[in-house]
Amino acid sequence: MNIDIKLHKNDLPDDLNLGNVIAVDGEFMGLNVRRDPLCLIQISSGNNDAHIVQFDRINYNAPNLVKILADNSITKIFHYGRADIAHIKYYLKVDTKNILDTKIASKLARSYSDNHSLKTLIKEFLNVDVNKQFQSSDFGGELSPSQLKYCANDVIYLHRIHEQLNNILEREKRINLYKDCLKFLKTRVDLDLALFKDDIWSH
Repeated sequence: MNIDIKLHKNDLPDDLNLGNVIAVDGEFMGLNVRRDPLCLIQISSGNNDAHIVQFDRINYNAPNLVKILADNSITKIFHYGRADIAHIKYYLKVDTKNILDTKIASKLARSYSDNHSLKTLIKEFLNVDVNKQFQSSDFGGELSPSQLKYCANDVIYLHRIHEQLNNILEREKRINLYKDCLKFLKTRVDLDLALFKDDIWSH
């Protein structure tokens, strides 16, 4: 598959039209939001394209990207959006609106499996083996072609995977439960940022 990968410094171009359903993912220096900065955001329109924004980490000035993330008329598909949305809120100072999440959908739809990784979903639904070698690599400096391809793979399949998962959720009558989980996601992110990591519902 030929992927159209474009690397943008600091922000998306002014005239870029990605449509009203996009896949979004982020890369950080680690999973501790306050310690490990947001390095990249990658976006795909679902047409084998990946637009990768590499931030100026001094000021994180990305008004075009922020506008898209905050636009309630644009649907954003994440895989484990909890981590991405927390980093986005902390560093870009914006609440991401209108979110779907393939990991949440997978956990509700694929109760026949205990593996909900993106690699597993891509293989099951699209019969594609993706290389996750660069999952743990330094995204804070110059990016290699292999790192750029890894970033692209994290978004180019999400539209099709979510469609397949949504079909299962509808069939198994779990779609309303999925929608309710998505409503809670913003609160879960706010709890993370307030350093409440434990399950507050536990005894």
